[in-house]
Amino acid sequence: MRILGIDLGSRFVKVALMEEGIIKEKFKISTVKFYKEYCRFDGRLKVDFKRLGVSDFDIGVSTGYGRNNVDIESFRIINELKAHAYGAIYQTNLKDFILLDVGGQDVKVIKVEKGILTDLELNDKCAASCGRYLENMAKILETNLDDLSSFFKDPVELNSTCAVFSESELIGKIAEGHSFESLCAGVNYSLYNRLRPLLSKFKGRLLLLSGGVAKNRALIEYLKQDFDEIKVLGDPDFNGAIGCCYFGSLKR
Repeated sequence: MRILGIDLGSRFVKVALMEEGIIKEKFKISTVKFYKEYCRFDGRLKVDFKRLGVSDFDIGVSTGYGRNNVDIESFRIINELKAHAYGAIYQTNLKDFILLDVGGQDVKVIKVEKGILTDLELNDKCAASCGRYLENMAKILETNLDDLSSFFKDPVELNSTCAVFSESELIGKIAEGHSFESLCAGVNYSLYNRLRPLLSKFKGRLLLLSGGVAKNRALIEYLKQDFDEIKVLGDPDFNGAIGCCYFGSLKR
């Protein structure tokens, strides 16, 4: 039994293929490239699976930002919360945890108890607490995300709650002569500060991290103040697509 999971994200489309309960293949494509090169318009956008290289599958499940815009015939559509919860369960074999997923343009905090989603907090209104914010700030600092994420000590104070105004504020801090390390730490700490209100009622428990921002080492250091244990999922970028596969394996 081959199950295909697709997470149609705002920045990337993630694809995972499960065979006999094991993830055999996974890859991601920029969202713009996916729509331009792997979809055709026939009243609605439709995926060309042969061109995508994954036409041989028995069950398909999709989720993500664009799940309702792309016509994937015979696919079952599930919401992102369910997909990410199932992905975390599959990747960890845990049934009780808090999951923080920071994507390109939204944040999800999910509480799972005995394998059931029991509580959640969402932020899809502002990019200032998402991956896009880090990407923009890294460009201003002329560095990459991996280097940016390594600094957490002596953060410069960045107070703006708006992603656009934060860029101007950061440029002002650069002009004041602050060190590169403190500037990077300031960006990371400002992200943590924006996530704290979403996480406040879940403190003190096991926290799992998914999404591209799960690789931010500084954020992990800051989160250690609030949680007893923090684990980054083995495939944080692909958690939604993996969750689609796992959901499909249970519902076949």
